[in-house]
Amino acid sequence: MKVAIFSHCTIDEISRDGTLVETAGGPPCYCGLTARNLKFDVEFHTKIGPDFTHKELLEKNKIFITQKSIVDIPTTRFLLEISGTIEYEKSDADCCIISPVFDEVSFETLGKIKKDFRFTLLDPQGFLRRTDEKNKIYLEKTEMDLSNISAIKVDMDEAYSLTGLEGKEAMISLQKKGVEHVMLTNKQAVTVLVKDKLYFLKIPKMDVYDTTGIGDIFCATFACTFLKEKDFFWAMCFAVGSAQAALETRATGLEKIPHRGAIETNASYLYNLVKYAQI
Repeated sequence: MKVAIFSHCTIDEISRDGTLVETAGGPPCYCGLTARNLKFDVEFHTKIGPDFTHKELLEKNKIFITQKSIVDIPTTRFLLEISGTIEYEKSDADCCIISPVFDEVSFETLGKIKKDFRFTLLDPQGFLRRTDEKNKIYLEKTEMDLSNISAIKVDMDEAYSLTGLEGKEAMISLQKKGVEHVMLTNKQAVTVLVKDKLYFLKIPKMDVYDTTGIGDIFCATFACTFLKEKDFFWAMCFAVGSAQAALETRATGLEKIPHRGAIETNASYLYNLVKYAQI
């Protein structure tokens, strides 16, 4: 099975304990490497510049960036430089993850993508981000056509930007817009709305170090597990278990990508901890 990922690779500068670490990043890298660990093939729809020196890392994991994805301008450095927009090309992948960093996927391209896949997971962060006069990032209330979206992953602020509502009401509003599986994250708590039920899980308490890419790891695991198992309940457990396994590594950047065994162990434990409520 194959997953297509629509987003920019980035070069991330992560400060930890006074040390600045430069690493490959962005949803393609975190989602892609997680999907590879779950035995999925990966197809990138991205843009990188000549300064992206991490292709070898991806190729070792059988993830390849095509020549047409390489542009002359610098690679996206998160919240600083944007290396161009992504245009849609037909894909034979079984599912896709759309997770723009900042405005590299247009609404027109989104419309084309979601019509061509039977399972589309959307992380809307890059559609909502704006910059102010000081180049600070903020989220703006944004109207989006969410028809044909199989699953959406939002945090509390993103849910409010999309709906003007909070919590359960925001989730119901997103469902009414056409989303089949609505996933709301609030720090270490995850709530999933499917049909007329809310499902709740929490990542166990632990010391949290670098959280970069945790949402991408969560999304990739949910999409791959759902496609393979056809069961959102297991997909939820695997996704939360994957985020937990990544945090348990206490690693920085891509070093936190969890192994399949750790994901499965956590998911099996979490399966019996899911709570639910009728809406």
